[in-house]
Amino acid sequence: MNEDLIVALGARRYRVDRPFGDLPGGPSMVTDVAVDKQGCVLVLLRRDPLCSAPAPSVIQLAPDGTRVSEWGAEIADAHMLNVHTNGQIYVVDRDAHEVVIFENGGRTGALGLRDQPGKPFNHPTDIAFMPDGRIAVADGYGNGHVHVFSSDGKHLSTFGEVGSKPGCFLTPHSIWPIGENRIAVADRENHRVQVFELDGTLVEVWDGFFRPLAIWGDNAGHLYVTDSIPSLTLMTENGRRLGRCRPVLNGAHGISGDTNSGVLYLAEGNPSRVTRLVPMPD
Repeated sequence: MNEDLIVALGARRYRVDRPFGDLPGGPSMVTDVAVDKQGCVLVLLRRDPLCSAPAPSVIQLAPDGTRVSEWGAEIADAHMLNVHTNGQIYVVDRDAHEVVIFENGGRTGALGLRDQPGKPFNHPTDIAFMPDGRIAVADGYGNGHVHVFSSDGKHLSTFGEVGSKPGCFLTPHSIWPIGENRIAVADRENHRVQVFELDGTLVEVWDGFFRPLAIWGDNAGHLYVTDSIPSLTLMTENGRRLGRCRPVLNGAHGISGDTNSGVLYLAEGNPSRVTRLVPMPD
């Protein structure tokens, strides 16, 4: 008989469900999740473009886990994705040095120049959308940068460099907006989350993490940070810790949630699956 797993995160308790969703087999592995405007769960799958045949990189699941659609076979090295307020899906194609924009399953644009490192990306990692329309991209494995773009994709500015001093990055792995003009960056190999103004001014450094992997924020001003302990930490936007739990086996590379239902989704690469956290009645 299977056990029921319950975790506590702050004042809320969750039932742990896994594996969630009808995902295809094969060599591709889960790397990120996002919830689209219809409440469907987008699961991002990563493959080795030199060893595996092209396959869909985005699997759209209904809230009950039923597979709805799949697309994005042109992505070479899917790393993370995010949903714009206009419904467009931005997929970070890490080793192609590009962020690809999709709408209705078809490519409609991009940030960066494909297969051209340094223009401006050098293995980017994640993307975030500011309330005023500006776009921030963490650029991550080759560079130690955050790039800022206008809402129409014009490159505005860049800050950060490779290093361990405050304000520097070893691997800026995930990024999320805080309020109108701040961003939180998971600086993975420096074991910290750093908060910046969008002009690059360092505001705060939050430690107490082991290789933080992903950040997601809900509409109530809470931040959820996954790391490689593995743990999931609930925080306020000013860095106060509200709770911590262990809902996955080896660390969640990505996280997202449904702000209406309170359900959280965690992308696990090893083993490859999605874990769902369902809020329990008080």
